[in-house]
Amino acid sequence: MSLRLLLLRHGETAWNRERRYQGWTDTPLSAEGLVQAEAAARELKEHAFAAVYASPLRRARDTAVAIAAPHGLEVETDPAFKELGFGQWEGLTLDEARARDTALYEGWAKTPHLMSPPGGESLAQARERVLAGLERLRAGHPDAIVCLVAHGIPVRILILEALGLGLERIWALHSAPTGISELEFRDDWTALHRMNTLVHLDAVPAGR
Repeated sequence: MSLRLLLLRHGETAWNRERRYQGWTDTPLSAEGLVQAEAAARELKEHAFAAVYASPLRRARDTAVAIAAPHGLEVETDPAFKELGFGQWEGLTLDEARARDTALYEGWAKTPHLMSPPGGESLAQARERVLAGLERLRAGHPDAIVCLVAHGIPVRILILEALGLGLERIWALHSAPTGISELEFRDDWTALHRMNTLVHLDAVPAGR
């Protein structure tokens, strides 16, 4: 039995453009993000999805709604796939977080598996819930194609899991808004078929 997972990060938000930590803050898609979601929906419309899942945060949920619509599916949400909780850094830009907590920020950049944002989640805690969510997907769709719209950290965690790599490698992966990855999970092996593809955005005018 095989779960084939089409995995996306949500479309762009204003905070993405401003390089602010979002975490559990429920920010909406920007106008650009809505266009990206529609482009991803066109790219994925030929896939025979058994279900479309999303984080309950609206930037992910609204991206998933656009993808689910051509398939006549309702989006199912699972809090396991929420973004990492960034605690006191939420709403801060990267530069503001670095200025406020310089040593902690440097540790987070260099050894993220050993650090966590102040008042936030650790990567280990996020991994535990994301993998619990993955097991629910595998149990509910044991031989199917499923789409999941999540966030930068959960997307990276799932790709690391497919590759058999640890959390210390999390910054080695890039996850762009509506970047599409394709993972396959079987009982005896896992595979990464594509990662963070953005061909669907080639026809989207920049700055929309």
